[in-house]
Amino acid sequence: MGNHICPWWLAYTFDNPLRTIFHKPDRIFSPYVKPGMTVADIGCGMGYFSIGLAKIVTDSGKVIAVDLQPKMLEKLEKRAEKAGVLHRIRTHLCEETDIGITEPIDFALAFWMVHETPDVEIFYKQVFSILTNSGMLLVAEPKMHVSRNDFDKSVAMARKIGFQHVASPHISFSHTVVLARDSGS
Repeated sequence: MGNHICPWWLAYTFDNPLRTIFHKPDRIFSPYVKPGMTVADIGCGMGYFSIGLAKIVTDSGKVIAVDLQPKMLEKLEKRAEKAGVLHRIRTHLCEETDIGITEPIDFALAFWMVHETPDVEIFYKQVFSILTNSGMLLVAEPKMHVSRNDFDKSVAMARKIGFQHVASPHISFSHTVVLARDSGS
């Protein structure tokens, strides 16, 4: 696991119209996200999934789009406005070691970003602390950067903190897991 942050301009290589062929937000998230939920897209980049999640939560829910890079959040806001869902999204500039969210979250997404965090254990603890009792975290890591062994170590760390394995949905080019709070925690 490393701590290399994808620069905003490199995001265009995978966050482009071709992505809709491989990563369909409604298909990926509909088993876990419902209208009215509060959702956090942590490491949201230019907002591909934030916009998709905003469509699922409808006007009764909200998406907190979290990123370390102001330029990513600026691009997200422009895209969300064009998609007509900006009013459902609140952008949040985080710090490298602090996601900075304190309100309860029903669902959190960490898509292709956990390997970029400087301390994975702290990251998981922070997410665990903001999830509601029935809250879930979907982690997807890119197969081209994260080995299966490293991904399994990351998931084991999350389980040690108190997360339980819920599912391992298929998402193209990704190692994936859906985790939930341990009801005894």
